[in-house]
Amino acid sequence: MTAVVFIHGTGVREPGFSKLAGRVAAGLTALRDGLRIVPYYWAGAHGATLAAGGASLPAQPGATVRGLAESPAGPGTGADPDDGTAAWAALYADPYAELALAAAGTAPVVERPPGSVVPQHRLQAQLAALAAQGDAPAAELGPGLARAATDLAAHPLLGPAADALDPENLAVLAARSLTARVIADALDADAPLVPVGGLRDAVADRLAVALGAPPRGTERGLRSLLLRTAGSAASRAVVRRRRALTEAAHPAAGDILRYLSRGEAVRADLRTLVAGLEPPVALVCHSLGGIIALDTLIAEPLPQVRLLVTAGSQGPFLYESGSLPTLEHPAPLPPHVPAWLNLYDPRDLLSYLGAGLFPGRVTDIAVDSRQPFPAAHSAYWTNPEVYRHIVDRLP
Repeated sequence: MTAVVFIHGTGVREPGFSKLAGRVAAGLTALRDGLRIVPYYWAGAHGATLAAGGASLPAQPGATVRGLAESPAGPGTGADPDDGTAAWAALYADPYAELALAAAGTAPVVERPPGSVVPQHRLQAQLAALAAQGDAPAAELGPGLARAATDLAAHPLLGPAADALDPENLAVLAARSLTARVIADALDADAPLVPVGGLRDAVADRLAVALGAPPRGTERGLRSLLLRTAGSAASRAVVRRRRALTEAAHPAAGDILRYLSRGEAVRADLRTLVAGLEPPVALVCHSLGGIIALDTLIAEPLPQVRLLVTAGSQGPFLYESGSLPTLEHPAPLPPHVPAWLNLYDPRDLLSYLGAGLFPGRVTDIAVDSRQPFPAAHSAYWTNPEVYRHIVDRLP
């Protein structure tokens, strides 16, 4: 029986780890029977904490006003016209971006015929009915749909946007706003699982139908308007999460710094775990988990391990930059390190390539979640393609 040790990445804590490990176990065992999945939750004992309760942190900066400025560069700037990734990045930065754009184009108010239904009221009733179902209609995205629907129904720009759009496009706009809000909240909470773009789009389309649109694709309506500002808005999305991505105040960055300075205890626990397993063993790792596994395998032979799988890993970058604790460039990868499958998402700015550094020792394979960064870094484990590549190579 093949044992698969799953090693998580930075910033993951309970209960998020159990949910993540369960998703990985389900994805692998659905494609191959008889696997033994062994989670390695290193953050419990070795994750970064703020020992003085955050005394080193500067005050949180004041909240910024949300909204999109017009881009002088015109349509397509910084965007991929094929899949709308940049448009979704803009919506993650501001889930009400399309609402604002639609409201800006509102025609002058005209008197309505007696007894006619105000478009805003129709959508508000549909949003209330959706909120009454709780989070179930978008369960694949995580919690928060009911709250998002209630907030959207009360948004001051909903009325002007409803006056500017036909009911179909209004439903599509509202569905995209709800979808983006739930995912943006998950990113702000550092959720370890983010859905791939195909699942996101399917949920958005389902919500659009629930709000009155016909059952067809969601990439329509105001998409071209949003793309005019998507490039700058996507940049602001990264800036908005700068603390989460780069500063030691955040557990993700703190985990990296702690590991690079005091990583031997993490590696020792992994060696002990692997030593107690019957071969063959595969190490399946995300982000910093891949660095931990790579360092452990380089430091001394672990003959039980027949395969190393890294996803969204910075191991190759640390090696090339002279920062990998156990191997300094240009020293070659030791012969006892097993076959290495390195999965990377071209949109994930925290994933790197290994084949050019270790010719013949690493297989780099691109997987596309159709999510913008930073969501792309957390979307590997909801991507069926990832599991297929891993299972195809398991011993």
